[in-house]
Order: sequence, then structure tokens, then C-alpha cells
Amino acid sequence: MHSTPLLPTGNAICYSGYREGQSPATRVFPSVAQIREDLHLLARHWQLLRLYDCSVHAERVLQVIEEDGLPLRVMLGAYLGAELSNPGCPWGGVYTEPQLAANRRENDAELRRLVALALRHRDTVFSVAVGNEATVDWTDHLVPVPRMIECVRWVKARVPQPVTFCENYVPWQDRLAPLVPELDFISVHTYPVWEHKPIHEALDYTQDNVASVARRYPGTPVVITEAGWCTRSNGRGMRAEHAVQALQAAYVRELMDWTRAEGLLCFVFEAFDEPWKGSDDPLEPEKHWGLFTVDRRPKLAVADLYADLLAAAGAHA
Repeated sequence: MHSTPLLPTGNAICYSGYREGQSPATRVFPSVAQIREDLHLLARHWQLLRLYDCSVHAERVLQVIEEDGLPLRVMLGAYLGAELSNPGCPWGGVYTEPQLAANRRENDAELRRLVALALRHRDTVFSVAVGNEATVDWTDHLVPVPRMIECVRWVKARVPQPVTFCENYVPWQDRLAPLVPELDFISVHTYPVWEHKPIHEALDYTQDNVASVARRYPGTPVVITEAGWCTRSNGRGMRAEHAVQALQAAYVRELMDWTRAEGLLCFVFEAFDEPWKGSDDPLEPEKHWGLFTVDRRPKLAVADLYADLLAAAGAHA
């Protein structure tokens, strides 16, 4: 029901390499050397990466993969900015008309970059995602569904790779029904810890989220493009006692065991902590989803896989 010959199999992870002092908003990007360090680290265990935009960051990732002959393939994403204001966004999704018009122009430019990179790196880029979380109720970058359809059709006419859109499981239940016939596969996000589920209910909840979408569209393959567990929290949006490394390790292990058994492609969110995200509070949950810390130390979820790094770090402590 879930798998498709269009897509590869293997361990999959979301990768955004921004370190301290870097962010897509300021356009301070990781260097080629930093990305090379990351990709050689990840290639020890993962075969598939998901990227979120077509910025300099993505260009450098694709460059390093090909220059170094790394056994990595990429789901390349286009970041779409707000084309409508969304007063329902808790952290500010309201924009002036000139800003929205500028966003629309930038979105068109981003889609052109997506097509260009997908064609230039067609051996590395195995699929493309037209947008991320742009239709859910709380998004700060709202794009109306008719416009999403237009964007997907435009991209599909120009690239040979399968095309998808990545979104929380909820909008797939109804709002995104008109988009589904345009897609080669559906990409679902599921976060039990954001919805206050304790660890003993977490995998069941993820399974229910995915099944609800798969039942709704039995003819379209479904993949998970984000599922993960936070490791630090100030209590905003989730209980602080749930956001610990031991529970991340347990959830990721159960998630990977299940998705491998099902033959379901699943991108773990995410590779590295990202300090640029969310509020200035160092315990802001958005900053702490990595399987590695921002200084590239393995957390408990990958401690066995990267025991050599932990031993080396301990020797230099």
C-alpha cells in the first residue's frame, strides 16, 4: 500500500546544516567544508537526505555529494513563502500586500531554481517537493491550494523526478484532496510529542496518522517526510519531561523498526539541532530535534552508531 517503485529505499533523514550564527533568514550559510563534514558523518548510516530549499545550502550539498562520490541521494525541496496572510498563526502570519506580492515572485524564482537543480543533478535528486507545511492551519507561510496545484503542475511539466508536497497529516484529510491527483506520492508529517502523547502511545499515534491518509487515498503512495522527537523543551507546546534523549532514542528505534518492516520510506527529523529556529530561549523546542547536537555530538539515539565519536570526545574532555 505504501511503497512505490518510483522511490528508493534506505535510511532517510532530514538535513539542514545551519550552525551557530547561521540561518536561512540571514542567508549566512554553512560553508562547503562544514557541509562536507556533515555529509561524511551522515553517509556512514543514511543513504537518503531531505533538503528544504534551493538556496546556496542545497547547491553546496549537491556539489559535495557529487565531488566526493558519496552514496547519498536527495529529496530536493522548494521553500514557498506566504502568498496569503494567516491570522490563525500563533507567531505571526500577517503580511502587507506588497510583501505577499514579493513572496509570490520569489516563490516563482524558487521553483525555477528547483527545476534547474533537479535537472543538473538528476542522478542525485530522486524526487522534488514543492513546498513544506504551507497549508496547515498554523502555518506562517500560507499558500492557497489552487496555487499549490498550479505550482506542482508547473514543476511536473519540467522535471523527470517524482513530485510531492510535504505537509502535516491533518490537511491531507480534506483540504488537500484536490492536490493529491497532481502528485506522484503524498508526504506526511507526524509528531506525537507535539500532540502531548506519552512514549507508550507515540508509535501507535504515528501509525494512525499515516493510516488515516493512506485510507483516504488508496491509489496514491504515502511516505513520511518528517517524524521525530524533541530532546529539550521549555514547556511550550510540549511537556518538558517528554523532551529528553532517552525518549527520542526509544521513539526513533520503534519508528525505524516499523517503517522498515512495512517497506515505508521515512525521513527522521532531523540530523542536527538548529539554534536559529524559534524564539531566543535556549530551551525553545524548535531548536532541539537533531539526532546530533549543533556541535555534531551524537545524542543517545545514535550513540551506538557513532561510539567512536563519543569516545574521541571523551578523550579530549
